[in-house]
Amino acid sequence: MPETLSTTGAPDASASRPGSRTLSLQGALNLALDELLAEDPKVLVLGEDVGTLGGVFRVTSGLAAAHGAERVFDTPLAESGILGMSIGLAMAGFRPVPEVQFDGFAYPAMNQIVTQLGRIHYRSRGALRVPVTLRVPSFGGIRAPEHHGESLESVFAHVPGLKVVSPADPQQGYSLLKAAVRMDDPVIFMEPKSRYWQKGEVVTEDGHSDVTGARIAREGRHLTLVAWGAMVARCLQVAELAAEDGIDIEVVDLRWLKPIDTETLARSVAKTRRAVVVHEAPLTAGLGAEVAQRITERCFGTLRAPVERITGFDVPYPSGDLEDEYIPNIDRILFGIQRVLEYKRG
Repeated sequence: MPETLSTTGAPDASASRPGSRTLSLQGALNLALDELLAEDPKVLVLGEDVGTLGGVFRVTSGLAAAHGAERVFDTPLAESGILGMSIGLAMAGFRPVPEVQFDGFAYPAMNQIVTQLGRIHYRSRGALRVPVTLRVPSFGGIRAPEHHGESLESVFAHVPGLKVVSPADPQQGYSLLKAAVRMDDPVIFMEPKSRYWQKGEVVTEDGHSDVTGARIAREGRHLTLVAWGAMVARCLQVAELAAEDGIDIEVVDLRWLKPIDTETLARSVAKTRRAVVVHEAPLTAGLGAEVAQRITERCFGTLRAPVERITGFDVPYPSGDLEDEYIPNIDRILFGIQRVLEYKRG
């Protein structure tokens, strides 16, 4: 059934079961924001073109009309100002949900993110909370120009005081965004822009599933693939292809990039005894290094091979015509799996 926009901009389709809808990731995020605005008058949505236009990816489409220009409003083209304003609003008792249009546009706001957003609670000895959820359309896959496709998760995760999360599908987008905005901590919400139009079933009843930690996206027994954001779907494709050759792959969707759910990682790898981490960001000091080290620390005695990383390269994120060479593809992931499965200790 083709999607039709509701009054809030969220795609509306017939539910496949009670309490569920078929939505794109974009529509699921829109619905989550609509419900959050309706339930809490302190929730505000702000950013460049989020009001009348509904955002570059239309995630905020219809929200200003439904909730008013005082709750959903446009800002000047100044990311440092957007974050500074959001921090001030949060200190005054609001729950701002600012958006930067593209991941690379977050660089001008790094001072506010690092020295203010991540530290105010600590600096005030717990007297001040800054419940800001910064929405960041992230990663590549849409053939965009420079600064419109970046992988900043390791930058954000390195900042004390911040939580970092990335949904992989419409259900995760809906549930994780609602959980993030309701938290009293600052959260960086990294939305995989290449997956905005992916459709899936979304159960819209709060509390239907656990939104803490990582999740097992596919059960398996021979090897664990760990990914987040857009790479989860790619790893699930790889797992299906590997199954044709009798290789049973478990896929872990990390979801929360900070704090990392080490327990779920350890349980999975203790079972499979092998692990491959996949992400779009460059290899050196990427978040995969932290994930691989945690697996090694917890599972050293049971690992049959070193933890492999399949990543982007140590170059600036390329323009659209080179994305296919940069982003980990199915063949690169399969070769990584093969290396781990065939590894023999000297």
